[in-house]
Amino acid sequence: MIIKNNHQKLGQELELFTTLEEAPGMPFFLPNGMIIRNELEAYWKQIHQASGYEEIKTPIMMKQHMWEQSGHWDHYQENMFFSSVEDQSYALKPMSCPGAVLLYNRKRRSYRELPIRYAELGLVHRYEQSGSLNGLLRVRSFTQDDAHLFVRGDQIEIELERVLDLVDHVYSIFGFNYHVELSTRPDDSMGSQESWDHAESALEFVLKKKGVQYKLNPGDGAFYGPKIDFHIQDSKGRSWQCGTIQLDFQMPEKFDCSYVDEKNENQTPILIHRAIYGAIERFMAILIEHYEGAFPFWLAPVQAVILPIHSSHGTFSTSVLRTLEIAGIRIKLDDRNEKFGLRIRAAQKQKIPYMLVIGDKEVNNNLISVRDRDGEQKDMTVEEFIQFAKN
Repeated sequence: MIIKNNHQKLGQELELFTTLEEAPGMPFFLPNGMIIRNELEAYWKQIHQASGYEEIKTPIMMKQHMWEQSGHWDHYQENMFFSSVEDQSYALKPMSCPGAVLLYNRKRRSYRELPIRYAELGLVHRYEQSGSLNGLLRVRSFTQDDAHLFVRGDQIEIELERVLDLVDHVYSIFGFNYHVELSTRPDDSMGSQESWDHAESALEFVLKKKGVQYKLNPGDGAFYGPKIDFHIQDSKGRSWQCGTIQLDFQMPEKFDCSYVDEKNENQTPILIHRAIYGAIERFMAILIEHYEGAFPFWLAPVQAVILPIHSSHGTFSTSVLRTLEIAGIRIKLDDRNEKFGLRIRAAQKQKIPYMLVIGDKEVNNNLISVRDRDGEQKDMTVEEFIQFAKN
């Protein structure tokens, strides 16, 4: 049973996404859903470019030996999908880190280049049992907003602080409160106790330095390193694990990553794995329920709808439509031959932020009557509405 305001129910009503038996656990995004997704990705790219990250793209399928070398074959194989091409075994990537490592290793590195911050919206596949699949919350195919930072030992602290600040900034944009958990070495892990102690101490030190309250979660780290997890709280008070920071001394060693230090000697970088949304799909599911489908203006698939009261107002309505389209507002004109009240209710059902009503008064005075989702109404010129909507 799908309860009221469940993201699957809202996803159907608002035509955001669908799931089909032909691809279980691999959601299909409809045009309205793609607008939200594209806005989330555009914002993600904007803040990463401003924060010194370089965007990359790595293949979704790589040869088996890659996953053996990374440790996924021994520690994560039951969660992976496999294929065979020309008698060669391949695996769909469950995470993007090995690809980022291969890009780092493509040339000789100097200590002056570090930190290197790679960011990737990486499509990954993980096996989930069919009974556990749940809309966009638990899927088999999803896009992680990954980043992999290759740093020197003396850069760990400042780079972790920068990531903590970035996560806090992004969550504040959506009005999310969150709590933090520090997860330590699991039983199924790789690497020496010394390197794990070093990594766990570094994460704990930065959390305390930044004054971040956290819960210790023993034994729940990734198999290659300890991690900080961010659990956001939605409008209903529910907690969702999304963002993560993982400090990894293991994978750079397994792939022989190196850089030349100031003494012309080879050193091994440390790898920081990091995500903020966690997965675009899960983050969207949380947002859908958090806002109950009434998205803020910048995320709304349709930002405003023009509602002429009578067909005689069509010419002026079309002129308003063109002006707002040029201004970059996602606008629609509902001039169907239906009762005005029915068209109002249709806009309300779609949770469109603004309804622009046009009647005789508006046409005669070159105005639009702007009604928001809360029912407040105000007369404006088209230019005033553009400035109002974008602020």
